[in-house]
Amino acid sequence: MKLKSFLQGSLNLGAFLIIAYASYLLILLSLRFTAFKSDVDFLETKQLIYHIRPWRYSFYIHVFTSPIVLIAGLLQFNRWIIKHKPKVHKVAGYFYVIVVLFITGPTAFIMSLYANGGRATQSSFVMLSILWILFTWISYRKIRKGDVLNHIKWNLRSYALTLSAVSLRFFAYLFDVFNIHIGPKETYLILAYSSWTINLVLVETMILLKYPHYLIKHFNSQANTTRKDDLESSELIDDEEVFLN
Repeated sequence: MKLKSFLQGSLNLGAFLIIAYASYLLILLSLRFTAFKSDVDFLETKQLIYHIRPWRYSFYIHVFTSPIVLIAGLLQFNRWIIKHKPKVHKVAGYFYVIVVLFITGPTAFIMSLYANGGRATQSSFVMLSILWILFTWISYRKIRKGDVLNHIKWNLRSYALTLSAVSLRFFAYLFDVFNIHIGPKETYLILAYSSWTINLVLVETMILLKYPHYLIKHFNSQANTTRKDDLESSELIDDEEVFLN
């Protein structure tokens, strides 16, 4: 059991650090767009639609709010934060839900309608943005009903889609490393689907391996601590009332 716990903890910490570093790199990439110029990085491929205001506004809003989602989402799966800083976990969770449902999710949907690569690629990003909003909403509803286990499962699925931006760039890097030469349209089509479908497969594997059960122990520990504190506070109030009477 100790070895299993050690391996789970090591994998959890390793995944946390890798995702944190990847998020940091993505944030650095986002800073390039603070110049608000049409010829920066990815925008060089968007010269034909840069003038379209709904797309342009959605792009900048999405780029500058995505780091909030990446960081807030990451804090949902750190066992130390869950156990020792439950308020940080809760506040980060609210930020994650609000930003995804009302800002990054809708802007991602608008951007997906103008995605490079034609209808097939656009369909991938449309599905991604809709599922992202849906999974986040289901996760929120589950925790509101007190269903912690399913909240964790749906939150994992939601965050898997959040990380699609990281995955897309990682897979594009692998294409360069292994010198995979196919047409640019075909390449982007593969990247568009693999960036989120592979993430979902990995998450479903984690769910089958009972990773949510590993995290729920810390949720239960947090809940027990909260109930204990509430009970102690109640007893103190009762003692004061007895003393005053």
